[in-house]
Amino acid sequence: MFGRGPSRKASDNTKFYEILGVPKTASPEDLKKAYKKAAIKNHPDKGGDPEKFKEIAKAYEALSDPEKREIYDQYGEEGLNDGAGGRGGHDPFDIFQNFFHGDSPFSGHGRRARRERRGEDVVHPLKVSLEDLYLGTTKKLSLSRKALCSKCKGKGSKSGASMTCGGCQGTGMKVSIRQFGPGMIQQMQHACHDCKGTGETINDRDRCPQCKGDKVVSEKKVLEVNVDKGMQHSQKITMTGQADEAPDTVTGDIVFVIQQKEHPKFKRKGDDLFVEHTLSLTEALCGFQFVLTHLDKRQLLIKSNPGEVVKPDSYKAISEEGMPIYQRPFMKGKLYIHFTVEFPDSLSPDQTKAIEAVLPKPAKAAQTSDMDIDECEETTLHDVNIEDEMKRKAQAQREAYDDDDEGEGPGGAQRVQCAQQ
Repeated sequence: MFGRGPSRKASDNTKFYEILGVPKTASPEDLKKAYKKAAIKNHPDKGGDPEKFKEIAKAYEALSDPEKREIYDQYGEEGLNDGAGGRGGHDPFDIFQNFFHGDSPFSGHGRRARRERRGEDVVHPLKVSLEDLYLGTTKKLSLSRKALCSKCKGKGSKSGASMTCGGCQGTGMKVSIRQFGPGMIQQMQHACHDCKGTGETINDRDRCPQCKGDKVVSEKKVLEVNVDKGMQHSQKITMTGQADEAPDTVTGDIVFVIQQKEHPKFKRKGDDLFVEHTLSLTEALCGFQFVLTHLDKRQLLIKSNPGEVVKPDSYKAISEEGMPIYQRPFMKGKLYIHFTVEFPDSLSPDQTKAIEAVLPKPAKAAQTSDMDIDECEETTLHDVNIEDEMKRKAQAQREAYDDDDEGEGPGGAQRVQCAQQ
């Protein structure tokens, strides 16, 4: 496997033991104690020699791995360099941090700060009314989250000590292999059940009585969320560092996503507001006025200009009466009013004559009066729903096509052939 022949010379296999200050018969526990003592003493942050610190880490990395230790005991450091044990190399500071499971006595070291994990963000929808977005508001929300245990300060034990999990060797993960066919295997990785993915275990007698060794407890927290004027639907409000806490982890954020509720009267499009209003025919022709209650309860008097005729399906705009513009609340969009004109169902003869007397006569009225009415065919108008009418016609066309398709079978072809003979 490592390309060693029988003529291979024995190499020095005592150097690593001497660096750690232990005999070759040292147990894994003895190696741990020796490494901890030597690493802390020679750590650069404590004024130690960086090269000596690297040698200590290299020696411990080799001897703490049973396979590498066996190779080293037989062939020395040269054997590790030739074989699998010499591939790559680990950062001595990583080995130091992993040994202490991130709780290094030199927590100010720059390398640890860069490698610190970050917790996940939590996203919550925040339903607000259009009035709240117009005026601005503060919402108080009660949320449950995980917080570091105050009694053990997130250690999980009364003494603050923990042990490397034997089930996963401190990695927090296990690999299982499943065979699902001849020569076919599947390798799966999953969190270690023994330590719940933490990589360490706590003695039952030493468990913190408050968190039971979980390091975190559930707590209720009331957050005040400020909704500013003019905020939009789907806009996010971030509460930094308020998500679930975990040991050796930068706490994530709680992100609230605004969900604007439907309003019965006003519709919003960006910074503008839209409202529907129906006028009678008399109001459309002769003028109107009405009172509109705004989102802030102000009463707006809406009225037409003198002599103005409002056409059906037309829009009018009022400046500075729309939504406040986000982060510029003293500026507002427009308020648009969509007018619908309601026509009477019928008119009496007297009403007709009165209207004809007032309104301008049609341009073609003279032509109609000069025509010979007796030679024209009289027609009758009736009400119709054009959408239903078009649907009915489309359905009739589809049925006609289906009938044509049915006549193209063998029988239909025979009829055409006979007709041609």
